Amino acid sequence: MKRFYIAATIWCIVSSSTFSQPVITADKTDGKIDFYINGKLFTSYIFSENEKYPFFFPVNGPSNASVTSMRNANYPHHSSLFFGCDRVNGGNYWQEGLERGQIVSLRVNILETGGEKAVIENECIWKREQADAPIKDKRRITISAPSAAKFQIDFDITMEMLMDVTIEKTNHSLFSARIDPDLAVINGGTMIDSEGNSEEKGTFGKSAGWIDCYGTRMNKSEGIAILQHPSNYWYPSPWFTRDYGFFSPTPMFWPPNNKNMTLKKGESVKLRYRVIVHSGDHKEAKIADEFEKYKTE
Repeated sequence: MKRFYIAATIWCIVSSSTFSQPVITADKTDGKIDFYINGKLFTSYIFSENEKYPFFFPVNGPSNASVTSMRNANYPHHSSLFFGCDRVNGGNYWQEGLERGQIVSLRVNILETGGEKAVIENECIWKREQADAPIKDKRRITISAPSAAKFQIDFDITMEMLMDVTIEKTNHSLFSARIDPDLAVINGGTMIDSEGNSEEKGTFGKSAGWIDCYGTRMNKSEGIAILQHPSNYWYPSPWFTRDYGFFSPTPMFWPPNNKNMTLKKGESVKLRYRVIVHSGDHKEAKIADEFEKYKTE
């Protein structure tokens, strides 16, 4: 019996030590990069040429089930966790139909793998048929795991205007998440922002540093939070939210002139987002504390 307790204690110490220094790996295959945390799939970054834009799916929580969902009949343009924009110089880089506009990967490189984080760089061109490309972007994506109950995606993007760009007022814009139905407000989940506002009624159109969406499934609570960095071009962007399970920090639905946003040729827009996939609610995951740390990075 004593040997059993000694063995169990050693296993716990080794297990704890193993996760205190997690191994994050990035494995590139045709059209996607799979990210693993200590050998378990966390997320895949999909950039195949037949997709509208690059996106993450699945985005697995500590329960090993995805906290995001993929397209459905009503919203086939909601691809899990993604970045895009509609109504850009007449093009659509958000909704279905590749001929209307597409964000195409020019190159994807793995910069770091096999340590406490994995880092990739992705360069993309925004193109559509019979039109010049209005935007080129470069994305730096960093995957890490602060704990066994908290996984992290840092999404840093620089958008370069290749011509004068006009973005007409649209709710289909920038970094967005379509969450798993089990976590949605309409199914008993919680949506809360950094100011304490909740649900679509309280968060829609409000400026906030972060929003967290979480719920209970398999008798466990887990969720996904998006944090927007204070250095962002339009910080703090108001949020477009839906109780059915969608949230996005975007200024494009609330332009100052109520018509459009304009950007000049050669102008660069830098945007940073941190995604935290976590066990528990926003207090247990200490999302407010995580945002305070993120602000200084």
